[in-house]
Amino acid sequence: MQAAAVTVHALAAADRPEWDAFVQASSQATFFHLSAWQGLMEEVFRHRTYFLYARRAGAIVAVLPLAEVRSRLFGHSLASLPFCVYGGVAGEDAEAVALLEAEADTLARRLGVAHLEYRNLGPRHPDWPRQELYVTFRKEILPEVEANMLAIPRKQRAMVRKGIANGLAGHFDDDVERFFALYADNVRRHGTPALPKRFFARLREDFGDACEVLTVTDPAGRALSSVLGFRFRGEVLPYYAGDAPAARALAANDFKYWELMRRACERGDRLFDYGRSKIGTGPYSFKKNWGFEPQPLSYEYRLYKRDGVPQNNPMNPKYRLFIAAWKRLPLSVANALGPHIVRNLG
Repeated sequence: MQAAAVTVHALAAADRPEWDAFVQASSQATFFHLSAWQGLMEEVFRHRTYFLYARRAGAIVAVLPLAEVRSRLFGHSLASLPFCVYGGVAGEDAEAVALLEAEADTLARRLGVAHLEYRNLGPRHPDWPRQELYVTFRKEILPEVEANMLAIPRKQRAMVRKGIANGLAGHFDDDVERFFALYADNVRRHGTPALPKRFFARLREDFGDACEVLTVTDPAGRALSSVLGFRFRGEVLPYYAGDAPAARALAANDFKYWELMRRACERGDRLFDYGRSKIGTGPYSFKKNWGFEPQPLSYEYRLYKRDGVPQNNPMNPKYRLFIAAWKRLPLSVANALGPHIVRNLG
């Protein structure tokens, strides 16, 4: 009997529940394949989106979220998906996957982009140019809280216990106010523009209980460290974070991630995803010190109007002067200018 034909479609509002049901069920899909990212891309960052899906016999069998980024500074691209660490096609139907990628290639050529980017967890196109800079850190959450504490290497475990001894406490916040204040100041001190506050508010609004803000305070109630993260199918993904200058001496950053892991264990979550880091950076070393092993990410590119993979990241030497200047800006100025710049980075 001949298999039913595969057809390719653009996501419409009426399709969102079915799209998200597929994402929740697909082993290939991630939190960053959920349909709510379309509204975030279009309404917060003003990027045109192309959320494509494939049907066979009436059912969705593969999805591919794409966004077009136009930037005078960083070029013209099509990516799955800006501001997301994982992306690319999700689906196990080989024919459907191939048709979606063919449609993406046709779309990229029609739009005239310089490159098409897939942010895959694992390799799909070994012959494509790839970005070798990023790794991710993912580790099982053990069933018992104390087992997770003992799984942290000794020196890092001592920092967690220092935070506990300092009387630090973790709180799930109902809004992004304390988080954003810490995050915006933190990224400015590192020479990086901040994403707009309304983006974080929209994350909380659009994803509901799947988006959490955990803030750490000292015994006087002063906010020291905060993280905004996601939950997806038993996985916990701390994603954006910020610390006050006083956090380091009190081990608030270390305590923050332990508190998140402890609470995740108590509610039965099974995997802690420490997220993407650039090889050779401080965050990369910090995560390794927690006993997490780096897993290379397969960021694959189809190049149309460029000779090599783009390097739009702080490791690029040509951005050093910009980073140094940004660190000296008043926070209010940095927060006002940042969203106009960072929307083009992704």
